[in-house]
Amino acid sequence: MKGSITLSFLIIFIFNFLDVFAAPTRHLCNRDQRDAILEFKNEFETLEASCFDNIPPKTESWTNSSDCCYWDGIKCDAKFGDVIELDLSFSCLSGQLNSSSSLFRLPQFRFLTTLDLSNNDFIGQIPSSLETLSNLTTLDISRNHFNGRVPSSLGNLSHLTFLDFSHNNFSGQIPSSLGHLSHLTSFNLSFNNFSGWIPSSIGNLSSLTNLCLTRNSFDGELPSSLGSLLHLTFLILDRNRFSGEIPSSLGNLSHLTSLNFHHNNFFGKIPSSLGNLSHLSYLVLSVNNFVGEIPSSFGNLNELAIFVVDYNSLSGSLPLALLNVTKLSKLSLIYNHFTGTLPSNMSSLSNLELFDATENDFIGTLPSSLFTIPSLETISLVNNQLNGTLEFGNISLSSNLTVLRLGNNNFRGPIHKSISKLVNLKELDISHCNTQGLVDFTIFSQLKSLEHLYLSHLNTTTTIDLNAILSSFQLLDSLDLSGNHVSTANKSSLSDSTLVLISRLYLSGCGITEFPEFLRTQKLMVTLDISNNKIKGQVPRWLWFLPVLQYVNLSNNTFIGFERITKLGLSSVQEPTISKFFGSNNNFTGKIPSLICELPYLSTLDLSNNKFNGSIPSCTGYLQAPYIQALNLRNNRLSGGLPKNLFESLISLDVGYNQLVGKLPRSLIHISSLEVLNVESNRIIDTFPFWLSSLQELQVLVLRSNAFHGSIEQTQFPKLRIIDISGNQFNGTLPPNFFVNWTAMFSLENNEDQSNGETTPLSESKYMSTDYYYFVSVVLMNKGVEMELGKIPNSIGLLKELHVLNLSNNAFTGHIPSSMGNLTALESLDVSQNKLSGEIPQELGKLSYLAYMNFSHNQLVGLLPGRTQFQTQNCSSFADNQGLFGPSLEKVCEDIHARTSQPGETPEPEEEEEEEEVLNRIAAAIGSILGTAFG
Repeated sequence: MKGSITLSFLIIFIFNFLDVFAAPTRHLCNRDQRDAILEFKNEFETLEASCFDNIPPKTESWTNSSDCCYWDGIKCDAKFGDVIELDLSFSCLSGQLNSSSSLFRLPQFRFLTTLDLSNNDFIGQIPSSLETLSNLTTLDISRNHFNGRVPSSLGNLSHLTFLDFSHNNFSGQIPSSLGHLSHLTSFNLSFNNFSGWIPSSIGNLSSLTNLCLTRNSFDGELPSSLGSLLHLTFLILDRNRFSGEIPSSLGNLSHLTSLNFHHNNFFGKIPSSLGNLSHLSYLVLSVNNFVGEIPSSFGNLNELAIFVVDYNSLSGSLPLALLNVTKLSKLSLIYNHFTGTLPSNMSSLSNLELFDATENDFIGTLPSSLFTIPSLETISLVNNQLNGTLEFGNISLSSNLTVLRLGNNNFRGPIHKSISKLVNLKELDISHCNTQGLVDFTIFSQLKSLEHLYLSHLNTTTTIDLNAILSSFQLLDSLDLSGNHVSTANKSSLSDSTLVLISRLYLSGCGITEFPEFLRTQKLMVTLDISNNKIKGQVPRWLWFLPVLQYVNLSNNTFIGFERITKLGLSSVQEPTISKFFGSNNNFTGKIPSLICELPYLSTLDLSNNKFNGSIPSCTGYLQAPYIQALNLRNNRLSGGLPKNLFESLISLDVGYNQLVGKLPRSLIHISSLEVLNVESNRIIDTFPFWLSSLQELQVLVLRSNAFHGSIEQTQFPKLRIIDISGNQFNGTLPPNFFVNWTAMFSLENNEDQSNGETTPLSESKYMSTDYYYFVSVVLMNKGVEMELGKIPNSIGLLKELHVLNLSNNAFTGHIPSSMGNLTALESLDVSQNKLSGEIPQELGKLSYLAYMNFSHNQLVGLLPGRTQFQTQNCSSFADNQGLFGPSLEKVCEDIHARTSQPGETPEPEEEEEEEEVLNRIAAAIGSILGTAFG
């Protein structure tokens, strides 16, 4: 009986087995569904150019004869065969997703739970019909070229748990309807162009664990409702324009592990409630406007590993409580106002890998305990007020320190020999250490791994043998010995293979008298600075042939010329790579060498303060003319007119203090990138160049001390921040609305570099050409001839960014407009030597930054404003205004009538020099000057 049952089961199994293999294969995917998928595929192009790393598109496996449930990127429900996942990521697809697409139109896709179109080349807007896919839990369209606004109808996809729109071109605001997605756990809109405020409805996403809005243009304050996202672990909002204070409610996010607010406009104090985030391991608050101290509650952040607060205005001492955060691996405090001494027991941070407190105000000695932390790789304390001797204590035998930056402090005395134990160092900076005597440079000889060595300005009597340095460190890439006495013997033996080939060499102010011959063999040299020496003679021709040389600074020497290049020119040998050349303050004579026209990568050329004569070369006719962006030829003996075909790549052009004649070439309007134009102190005869207003980027215009003439009518310079037209022959009157279109001076907000989204505080902005290598300086002094200008326009009160206003030596009449009280950033005001009448507006007393003022030699009357800044001026600032009176005047002048000069008299030289010194001091920091000078 038992055997017959077994046999029966065996027979049944065999018949079933044969039946399965004898029958045609049954497709899990039905034909209608397959056709719908193929129709969706055919709506787009498959382009090889859109493929990533030669990854074949998933659609290659899609054929009519196969089961669509087994196609790449397709997943079906195992029971019913419905397509539930459509993954077309990295499929080389290109085209526009339309609302009429089969994806939304056909019922076959109604069971779709996952739609992944990421990493393709889709364009256009997201159709609102996407809401028809009502069962979606995952929607990923990241890394495409979608644009426009996110449709609010997406808030109806109530089952969504994952939403990723990152790396597209979306704009507009986040629809508040997305706050309905209560099951959403991950929300990523990073790398788009979104703007506006975060809607408070985001606080309704009670399941959210990951919120990433990196690199957009969001602004406004953060909604306190973010504190309701109790499951949030990642909150990443860096590189936006958020402002206001951090809501204290964020201290409720007890599961938070990462918080990144880098590069926004947050201000106020860091809330102590963040110290409640016991799981936080990553905290980045850098590049904002935070003030106050680091909360001591941060000592409770036991899981914190990364803590970065760079580029704020934080102050106070380093909280001792931070030493309790023993998992800390990166502590970065760059560019704040921290004070006090560094804790002596820094070794408590036993897992620390990086400690960077560059650009602060720390005082006291260097804590030797830092050098006992085996894990520490980087110490950077550059630009503080640390003092004492450079001692390193008991350096750990297992020290992993690779970067030690201690430059620009107040260290004194000898460098302790224990530094030689830091054998893993790759970078060492002890510049500006006041050694006060001899230095034994052999203490560095054990540091064989050094790649970057900065020993500038050591105040040592020891002469540094450059060749010994170059032959001792075979891995050396950068060397700075500036400000020391350096020996560079010019011997043929120095060009042998024992000298390391370095990339960057700084020998500024080293007492060098001859051009270092060994440089001709430095085939890897990228940066060379031998400025501020006593090198005479000619610049050697071989300099241009160093194959990768880009930056050359020969300024402040006694060069007289350039060795001639063969008739075949530079390009016949190789293509020169120099991009920045500085030769100012030498004794160069003759014409500007035509070789500059053979430097195709030249972007910055500074030959100012020499004795060049002749005309300015235009470099027309050269196949590869230089792409010059900053050209400084001021204070030479150049003649002729400005070339009609100047470099169209120019950002800054300074030809002041030469002997140029003629008119400004109208071809300047083709230099659309021009930001700075300075032609002061030449012999140019022309009318006011209204046509320059077509240059939308122009920020600095200096025409002073030429022969410009005629009237000055309504102008429109949208970005102009500095203008000086003194010392010309203008006439006529200024219209009341003269300043209405000078919109760049209206706002007191931070300047922003639109090319990279970076913001720079107004006090630190510089009027530049290309980068930090080159800055424009303009002195706004006024020695011009009298000009009948009528009344000071009331519209001047619109210029809220104005820092320097000089209207002296004119014939302005009428009252000083009270609208000047709106110039809240004004630091210097000079309206002297005019015909102004009436009272000095009391509103000027509210200008708290106003440090210098001059109202002398007018017809002013009435009560002098009583604020402090008026009481700290010299009596001469109010001279020759017989009707002025008041306590402030009595305080600064014992007898104004006895101590001031008579009308029309020239001010005493001492008084004039004092005024010039004040304005020069203000104008030297040109980044913080937004001025106007007439006369």
